[in-house]
Amino acid sequence: MTILKFGGTSLGSPERMKEVIELCLEEDSCCIVLSAISGTTNALQQLANDYYLRREFAVEKGKKTLKSHYKQYVKNLFESATYAQKASDFVEDVFNDIHALGGEVFTKREEARLLSKGEILSTGLFHLKTEELGHNFDLFSALEVVKTNIHGEPDLSFIREQMNRYVGNSNSHRFITQGYICRDVNGEISNLNRGGSDYTAALLGEALSVDEIQIWTDIDGMHNNDPRVVEGTYPIENLSYNEAAELAYFGAKILHPQCVFPAQRAGIPLTLRYTMNPNSPGTRISGETQGSGIKSIAAKDGITAIKIKSSRMLMAHGFLSQVFEVFNRYRTPIDMITTSEVAVSLTIDDDTHLTEILESLKNYGEIEVDTDQTIICLVGDLIADSKGYASQIFGALNDTPVRMVSYGGSKHNISILIDGKNKVNALSALNSGIFQNEDV
Repeated sequence: MTILKFGGTSLGSPERMKEVIELCLEEDSCCIVLSAISGTTNALQQLANDYYLRREFAVEKGKKTLKSHYKQYVKNLFESATYAQKASDFVEDVFNDIHALGGEVFTKREEARLLSKGEILSTGLFHLKTEELGHNFDLFSALEVVKTNIHGEPDLSFIREQMNRYVGNSNSHRFITQGYICRDVNGEISNLNRGGSDYTAALLGEALSVDEIQIWTDIDGMHNNDPRVVEGTYPIENLSYNEAAELAYFGAKILHPQCVFPAQRAGIPLTLRYTMNPNSPGTRISGETQGSGIKSIAAKDGITAIKIKSSRMLMAHGFLSQVFEVFNRYRTPIDMITTSEVAVSLTIDDDTHLTEILESLKNYGEIEVDTDQTIICLVGDLIADSKGYASQIFGALNDTPVRMVSYGGSKHNISILIDGKNKVNALSALNSGIFQNEDV
């Protein structure tokens, strides 16, 4: 069996949805994981914001606009009057549910239910279209098979048990389900956060011990640099799990940061494919790596850098553990860290509890904060005794002020912190300095 995950842009028009169905028919046995149709989750999130603020006019306008889009989508997707009517009735039912969520009370619980409607719409329409074409695809709800535990992490044993039971009792060899959505430990509708459809696909692949997990997107693989801001980038044919995980975590938007680990645990190849050109090889992610050196660069924006200066306490036993405990208390991960004799600098990408964190850190020394920073991550098989990487990197960044450097924690990653305003120039300079001069 193969897992096939399709993102919102792959379903962005009725024509594309039909093309996706044709791709799925090439697989004898598959589980298809779908995101919401492009634009839907953003529209639902805006609707949730308007519900919170009781902006009734904006709510009605938003619902009307989104519903009109789906009516047109249905009109162009279905050929027969019978299935066009079934689809119209289905869309009407979903929007009745959306309307009902805007009652007297709108909380995070209602928001999660609202956001789930995007994937419910895409999978429902996809399934109806496969029926109209005469194919036997089995639609099941991710809400019945994906659950998180008390820590908000996927309940792997539950997912494995439910998936194997469902697939084993079905008379179909092709399955459809929603990405992103799940239930929490209390049985309430929840989700795996934005981009979570990739994560769903990987979790289901691990549960079923599939042959391959394919992530179909609107780009032809993981590139050697950010193609949105750098010209002349190219897709990488092969990456190791560790290399791909580093790139995803540090800003490569093509892949959800968590989705590599289920595939890695199960030893399942993960392939990034290009929906608009199915013959493109894309990027294959596996336990193997090919060649050494820097393979790709990613950038992570919205970083906050915090420096704690304390000549009195820094070298004292337990100082760093006390600092880390502050971040642990507010469940805020640290990305980078460097130390000197009188200061420790670190970065975070979640500033939700920044005020409380800074207040607590004042007990340990003088605090300096820099916001709107960017981490540039250079990833590859960076063997420790290889020569020349540092000169390449810092030679390329000769005109870019560098705030922090992290190297040695992993042989796959060199991370550099710079001011966000310098990101585009830095990425372009690194592209020229490394990938157009690869003789080192």
